Amino acid sequence: MNAASKLFVISAPSGAGKTTLVKSLIKGNENIKCSTSYTTRSPRINEKEGEDYFFVSKEEFMQLKNNNKFIEYAKVFNNYYATSREEIEKILFQGAHAILEIDWQGARQVRQSIPECVSIFILPPSKDELRKRLINRATDDPKTIELRIKEAARDMHQWSDFDYCIINDDLKTAKKELESIFSNENEANNTKNSMLLEKINEILCIND
Repeated sequence: MNAASKLFVISAPSGAGKTTLVKSLIKGNENIKCSTSYTTRSPRINEKEGEDYFFVSKEEFMQLKNNNKFIEYAKVFNNYYATSREEIEKILFQGAHAILEIDWQGARQVRQSIPECVSIFILPPSKDELRKRLINRATDDPKTIELRIKEAARDMHQWSDFDYCIINDDLKTAKKELESIFSNENEANNTKNSMLLEKINEILCIND
């Protein structure tokens, strides 16, 4: 691993805008690369094999898992997701920062095995906004959307396990906050920051 390269773990409840935010960050930035995860779910419209995910069968997934090819894995909405050890090592060896876009369960596993990683949690500004984003995404049926909203309400409470938290109300603002975390110049989004804690508590109280 290059001494300057770091592993960043980014998690969020479904619909918080994590993927859009990460894509805007890495666009045109060769020093930041997103590790491609494995999944057993079917590709969504416009998703590309080897770019968005490595799409595999459950049997293939379990074989890779049993061969210790994953640094973490989790089951989310009846589908499996995992991070390849080789993918992370390849990015860090190149001297670039590596991003893992994974759920909080996987993030916990990564923090346990790589405690020096930097963990970031993305929150939506409200439950109502979360619902709007999931509906506008138009990739799930109404039943699945309701399930995702219920899961997201529970996932939101995992923010305190992370080093930083960003409230994704405005993409440009959230991107600047994320960039400042990568440049190690951001204390406003540290999960121990009292002003941030007040904002988070407001969101969680509204959503409970």
